[in-house]
Amino acid sequence: MDMGHGGAGEAHGERTRAERLTEGLVVAVASALSFGLLAALAAVFGTTAWRTATDTGTTAFSRFVVPTILLALVLLPLVPARAVFRSGRRKGRERLTAAVPAALALLGGCVVPFAALCLLLVCAD
Repeated sequence: MDMGHGGAGEAHGERTRAERLTEGLVVAVASALSFGLLAALAAVFGTTAWRTATDTGTTAFSRFVVPTILLALVLLPLVPARAVFRSGRRKGRERLTAAVPAALALLGGCVVPFAALCLLLVCAD
């Protein structure tokens, strides 16, 4: 990734410390935001699943299905992030370089269900 800076000691494909630091910060911030959104979804969905499972008059089928669907919705954003990371690794990229698009995919995947949840909460009243 020589971007024309061409120092005497830099080999072609070697990244600078600033590039590695930037990639690390992007991964850290995107991961923290993603897991914060996932924690919020898990808390709301967990509460909903608990109320459904303990509510009187709830069928055994819905006691099983509702928590399963809600768990799948929380875990769903991890699937495309893993695929993006593995794709980057197959292309021969370093672990940190492959993690940047994966972390951004995870963040994007978390925003969609969180926005849907917010929309449901706003429109439910």
